[in-house]
Amino acid sequence: PLHAQKAYADSRYKEEDLKRVLDIWFESSSIAHDFLGLDQLKEQKNLIRDSYLPMAETWVVVEDGELRGFISLLDHYVGGLFLHPDHQGLGIGRRLIEKALQEKGFLTVGVYEKNLASRKFYERMGFFYESREVQEETGEVVLNLKKGELPV
Repeated sequence: PLHAQKAYADSRYKEEDLKRVLDIWFESSSIAHDFLGLDQLKEQKNLIRDSYLPMAETWVVVEDGELRGFISLLDHYVGGLFLHPDHQGLGIGRRLIEKALQEKGFLTVGVYEKNLASRKFYERMGFFYESREVQEETGEVVLNLKKGELPV
């Protein structure tokens, strides 16, 4: 039998979400970006806490009172889209991208070439390849993708 899923509440990130957002980022990144290594991930976590989150526009998804995932935008750039590993593949990421597109009109994102799951997700969401670059801090190849058009 089919059972109804509880509705999600998309809301703006609040200061009290910080620990959960960082935990989700770390757990998810430890799997998706395992090629970076623990030291690099810890360094990135500090940067996210101290620099990126304060300047980003972040939306969170809360279900059953628990924060399940988030998207952080720097203008039209998706600086981060992370879901707790137990809640991936349930449509949360899709909804966050759709919300961001609705707000911004078009989006760009950089995805590690080695992160196949994220690359497939963005392809399914209709993003297309724009360029590639080597990330200075990690030496990893990043694919720059976009969806939608820059307003004229």
